Amino acid sequence: MRRVIFPALAAILLAGAAASPLLAQSKPPAATVVKSEKQAFTVETVAEGLERPWGLAFLPDGRMLVTEKAGKLRLVSPDGKVAPPVTGLPRVDARGQGGLLDVAVAPDFGKTRLVYFTFSEAGENGVNGTALGRGRLADNAARLEDVSVIWRQAPKYASTLHFGSRIVFGPDGTLFVGVGERSNPEFRVKAQALDETLGKVVRLDMDGKPAKGNPFEGRDDAKPEIWSYGHRNIQGAAINPADQTLWVVEHGPRGGDELNRIAPGKNYGWPVITYGVEYSGGPIGDGPSKPGMEQPAHYWVPSIGTSGLAFYTGDALPGWKGSVFVGGLAIPSLTRLELADGKVTKEERLLEDVGERIRDVRQGPDGLIYLLTDNPEGRVLRLKPAANGRS
Repeated sequence: MRRVIFPALAAILLAGAAASPLLAQSKPPAATVVKSEKQAFTVETVAEGLERPWGLAFLPDGRMLVTEKAGKLRLVSPDGKVAPPVTGLPRVDARGQGGLLDVAVAPDFGKTRLVYFTFSEAGENGVNGTALGRGRLADNAARLEDVSVIWRQAPKYASTLHFGSRIVFGPDGTLFVGVGERSNPEFRVKAQALDETLGKVVRLDMDGKPAKGNPFEGRDDAKPEIWSYGHRNIQGAAINPADQTLWVVEHGPRGGDELNRIAPGKNYGWPVITYGVEYSGGPIGDGPSKPGMEQPAHYWVPSIGTSGLAFYTGDALPGWKGSVFVGGLAIPSLTRLELADGKVTKEERLLEDVGERIRDVRQGPDGLIYLLTDNPEGRVLRLKPAANGRS
């Protein structure tokens, strides 16, 4: 079942736009109890003063790595102490929606201390593209060493929009990266082209090479790293623990944000099919469906500005176990979804009164939910159960 919500069109905001100063000033009181349909919880500020934080990853000891869009990587302790920037990262092209984007810790970090990150990489004559970097976090966590770019979106284009991107480690030791189609009408059609990596999910080995068994492996007319195509701008991705499949959320244009269950080799339609329209109000493509193209598991009209995706498996917030959480940028909020047999059966909007754009959503090693707010003075928030548990 897909649920479509139609609040006033005046609420539609471009998901990549800067946060309103009024929204940035609105902060929840400490330890305020919030009631959802299945779980009463409190919202805590763990850390603040982060410059437009974008991605969050937990180290095995509970400390967090947080990217700041302008190009800094910060280490944040569980008690909220923010360390000076980690050194050793490459220069990023932070114009528009570009910058230092996602960060992920290798599954074998305890042995390798490897950290992966995505960023917008500049090329010659004003072009740029999403790149995947890797480095080894020094023992004192103050520097990334042996840093290299292990994969690049190709080709690069002159655009400051739609870089994606999220990094997800698959259960088989491979990694997925969801990348955008760079937005401009002349570029976005490349989401349907298999000889370029715009608007794709790519599946790589841990060294950034195309993973074995990809659906277009061995074809001369296709990039071997492509896992799925026809995407617009993926900014949330996670493995569903129920079936170990990859799910993503991606921005639509004016309406048409999507939650998609990703299957190898499938075409997710953009820009041929969409539930959205141009920002001018004009139509896009051939309508909402077409044979041979996948339908979303869920979509939003108008756009909520999906960013961040997490399947909640913890015990600390028992009323939410099995729920899916999606951050909202265009409509600042946290959306909770319930799934049954791969279909969305329930949607609940949370934290609308907080008034801050939610850029990332993660489950912490303590079983709590952590959020990044997208502001010039961004925060790490933590959702904890209220004393009385369920509402």
